Amino acid sequence: MKEEIEKIKKVALEEIEKATNAKELEDARVKYLGKKGELTAVLRGMGALSAEERPIIGSLVNTVKTELEQKIDQKEKEYEIAELNRKLKEETIDITLPSTKITRGSKHPLNRIIEEVEDLFVSMGYDVVSGPELETDEYCFERLNLPKGHPARDMQDSFYITSEYLLRTQTSAVQARTMMANEGKTPIRVICPGKTYRRDDDATHSHQFSQVEGLVIDKNISLADLKGTLEVFVRKMLGENLELRFRPSYFPFTEPSYEVDVSCFKCGGKGCNLCKQTGWIEVLGSGIVHPNVLKMNGYDPEKYSGFAFGTGLDRLAMFKYGITDIRLLYQNDVRFLNQFDRCDR
Repeated sequence: MKEEIEKIKKVALEEIEKATNAKELEDARVKYLGKKGELTAVLRGMGALSAEERPIIGSLVNTVKTELEQKIDQKEKEYEIAELNRKLKEETIDITLPSTKITRGSKHPLNRIIEEVEDLFVSMGYDVVSGPELETDEYCFERLNLPKGHPARDMQDSFYITSEYLLRTQTSAVQARTMMANEGKTPIRVICPGKTYRRDDDATHSHQFSQVEGLVIDKNISLADLKGTLEVFVRKMLGENLELRFRPSYFPFTEPSYEVDVSCFKCGGKGCNLCKQTGWIEVLGSGIVHPNVLKMNGYDPEKYSGFAFGTGLDRLAMFKYGITDIRLLYQNDVRFLNQFDRCDR
């Protein structure tokens, strides 16, 4: 029986070695190790052996069975590796190909301007404050020295909700609220960026627009402080070599009041279509805080003085980015907004 077992082993090993695919390997497994396999048949015939031969033959059969199983497992692993290599070769992805560009958003030009203005003034020691867009007549006009019936209201009376509430026409209301909150006891150095609303709608005006206003109140504040502050502000935002020009003007909440022009950043002051051949561009209004405004909001004008200024953030964005129509800032046209994607790179 030993010779028979060795013969089965030899033939089985040869068939396993010759197997070229998983099916042939499985057929060999069933043929020699299955329930009706040749080695199993040998074990069933052990009843005819003597008691001394049974353990010897049983041990030999188990040894051969283990050897065949190991050989089959080894062959299976070779097939798996070969199959994996085939798939890797056939399914290779060329990662050197250019990827598809993913469309991404970018900061809105107004947001860029707001962040630049805030960063600049915070670095100069200012606080950024905000207030409600739905404002009372008291804070929007009366506490800024524009009582009911004042003619300067004509160009600002706009979107009233009730007789006392309206959408604010200027962020100066935040200045009044800030003064009232301080109760006239401490110096103030703030800027107030935010949305404002007026009944305008053309290429250079919008019914909704953004403003930033600044307010400084302290002892011994003068026009020199205002001029120095505005020089830093304008040159940082529009160009280092610009010159400023102060023109007397009228605002109810400041006295004296000034319109501030800058030398044209397109032509350098020589005259062009942007500055209408004048060499100057108007950018903001400013002045020394009116004593009535100080008094109405809790500050003693004999002890304190201050300056205020304000400009349209939309106007700054138009100047800085060469935007010709203010309405483009609010139409959410992707073709327009995509131009600013490159600024994020």
